[in-house]
Amino acid sequence: MTEALVEMKNISHNFGRVGVLHDVSLTINPGSYTVLLGPSGSGKTTLLSILGGFLVPRKGSVLIRGQNCTAMAPARRPTATVFQDYALFPHMSVGNNVGFGLRMKGVIKSERNRLAQEALAIVGLSDAFRKKPHQLSGGQRQRVALARALVIKPAVLLLDEPLGALDLKPRRQMQDELKTIQKQVGTAFVHVTHDQEEAMALADHCVVMNQGRIEDEGTPERVYARPATRFTAAFMGESTLIPGDVASVTGNAILINTAFGSFPIIAEAAEGAAVTLAVRPEHMRLIRDSRSVTFGTAQVTAVIFQGSFKRVLAESNSRVGFMFIARIPAEHDVSVGDTVTPCCHIEDLIVLAK
Repeated sequence: MTEALVEMKNISHNFGRVGVLHDVSLTINPGSYTVLLGPSGSGKTTLLSILGGFLVPRKGSVLIRGQNCTAMAPARRPTATVFQDYALFPHMSVGNNVGFGLRMKGVIKSERNRLAQEALAIVGLSDAFRKKPHQLSGGQRQRVALARALVIKPAVLLLDEPLGALDLKPRRQMQDELKTIQKQVGTAFVHVTHDQEEAMALADHCVVMNQGRIEDEGTPERVYARPATRFTAAFMGESTLIPGDVASVTGNAILINTAFGSFPIIAEAAEGAAVTLAVRPEHMRLIRDSRSVTFGTAQVTAVIFQGSFKRVLAESNSRVGFMFIARIPAEHDVSVGDTVTPCCHIEDLIVLAK
C-alpha cells in the first residue's frame, strides 16, 4: 500500500463568522495529479492555501511526508505554488526569475543558472533564459512560473487556477503540457479549478467540493460516470435529473417510481427512500430502440451545434418546464419544434441517493 504524501485531517476554517471549510479530510498520494474542483465559494482555494501554508486552519492538521506542517511558514514546507497571475518579476530575466527561489536558499549563481536552464528545458523554453517576461506570450509566462516552482524540487506543487488567464487554445495546450510535465518529473500536483473539462483532462484524483465540504472524490472516470451525489452529477458535466422514490427492493434490484414510469435497476437503496435518476447527455437518445426505457415525448426547444455533436434541449410534453438534455452526432437531423422520444438504456440510469 502506498504511503500517503499529504494528509489533511479534519480541516475547518472561518473567515470572520463565515465557515468556509467544515471538517475536511483529504489524502494525496506520491506522484498523483489531484484536482480540487468546485464552484466559487466551495472552499477549494482556501484548502489549497492551507496546504501551502498561506493560512493556518482554525481546526485540523496538515501532514506532509509524515511531518506536521500545520503552522509551518510557506518557505519552510516542501511545497511550491504557481499562481494564476504568474507573479514574475518584470525587471528580471526569465533565467533569474526561475532561479529566484534557489537564490533565496543561498545556491551559488553558477549552480542556480544550471538548474534554471534544466527547469526551462523541462517546460520547453530552453531559448528563453535571457529574455524578459514581457517578451513572452501568456502561455510562455505560465511555463516560466511552472519552471520557477519546479526548480526547487518540491514534494507537492500547488497550482491555483493556473490556466484561468489563458484563451481557449493555449489553455488546452497547457493542459496537455502540464500532464506530460507532471508525469516526467513525478512530483505530486494539486490543482484548483472550476472548469470540469480541465479537471477531467488532467486529474487522476478528482475532488469535487461544495459549500466547504468534499462531495465526491475518485478517478475522473468514476466521478463522471457514477457520481456519488446529485450535486456532483449536475456540476461534473450535465445531466437530466429525474426525481423518484424506491417502491420495492428485491435482492440487489430496486424498483424506482418516477413521473415517467417505473424502472427496475441494479442498485442499493432503502425501500421508500427518495432518489434521483441521472442520465448523461451522451446516453440520452431521441429515438427509441428495443433496449430503451422511455420518458414520454418531448418537444425540441434548442439545437446547439458544437462541432462533432449537437446539444439538444427538449421540453417534456407531460411535465411543463422539465427539460431533457441530449448530445447527438452532428450529422443527425433534428430541428426546433420536432417531437422526440427521450429515452436511454437501463444500464445508463444513475441512481443518486443524496
